[in-house]
Amino acid sequence: MRNDHTDSESPIRPVVLYAIAATLIITWGLAYPMVSVAVRDVSPMWLVASRTGIAAVLLVTYTKLRGHRFPSLKDKRWLWYGLMGMTGIVLPFFLFAKAQITVDSGICAIIGSAMPIFTIILAHFFANEALSWRKFIGFLIGFMGIVILFLPNNMSLELISDWRAQMLAVFAAFLYAVTTILAKRAPDTTPSLAAAMMVLCAAIVSGVMAVASGVPSELPPAIAITMLVVLGVGSTAYANILYLYVVRKTGPSTLARINYFPAIVSVAAGVWFLKEDFTWKIVIAFAVIVIGMIISRSDKKPLAPQAL
Repeated sequence: MRNDHTDSESPIRPVVLYAIAATLIITWGLAYPMVSVAVRDVSPMWLVASRTGIAAVLLVTYTKLRGHRFPSLKDKRWLWYGLMGMTGIVLPFFLFAKAQITVDSGICAIIGSAMPIFTIILAHFFANEALSWRKFIGFLIGFMGIVILFLPNNMSLELISDWRAQMLAVFAAFLYAVTTILAKRAPDTTPSLAAAMMVLCAAIVSGVMAVASGVPSELPPAIAITMLVVLGVGSTAYANILYLYVVRKTGPSTLARINYFPAIVSVAAGVWFLKEDFTWKIVIAFAVIVIGMIISRSDKKPLAPQAL
């Protein structure tokens, strides 16, 4: 029987890390436009339940084929990965889908790219990554990039009409940051097993919530079903294994650096395939977020002692 715990001390080769990063960028980047297509015909809750249900079947099967054994229900790992299933899958998936009913996929992707901004603060208190003055200034600058998205295209000091929907996306990005910290502190577990536990818990919870919200009277069109299948297989199943692997091997900050690049893929796909608007506000907001991240990574002087 295989050992269900990984050797998190063995380093990851750079070429492997680059390949994983490219895969995550493309997979996560295309997820936002696909959600925008699916949510036209599928309610946000059923969208979450469908993609997590598909992913759970695949991940449980894959885990069994690899010879890994699920721990007893008394094992504390179920609590950890169950919580991560809520903060990293059920809630953010629902919030983004709800937001994308009225907000362009590219805008939501840029907001999602702000996850590293929130990670900077959370990692200081919960992941032993000291906060420096440059990190704090980078956080403030990056946060200004988020604020820009809430302004109209003429940059007047007014809120856009769908600012409430965009706030849902901001909260979802914060939950992704929380999940990244949880993943680093979670009990050491093989990435495929951890992903299976995380997605299985998410599928059960979202499935119950979807049924409670009401069962649809008919199947959605073929294009929506296709989007749900691709989302379930790609960004929900396969990407979660890679996500947990990177976090366990390198820590939250590496994942944070990867996370803001999918926005470029999302914006390009949204403009090309969905005919979404491309404005200078999008470019400026994304540039400000990236500048904030670059500044935050360029200094190691602590602002305060590391959290224990």
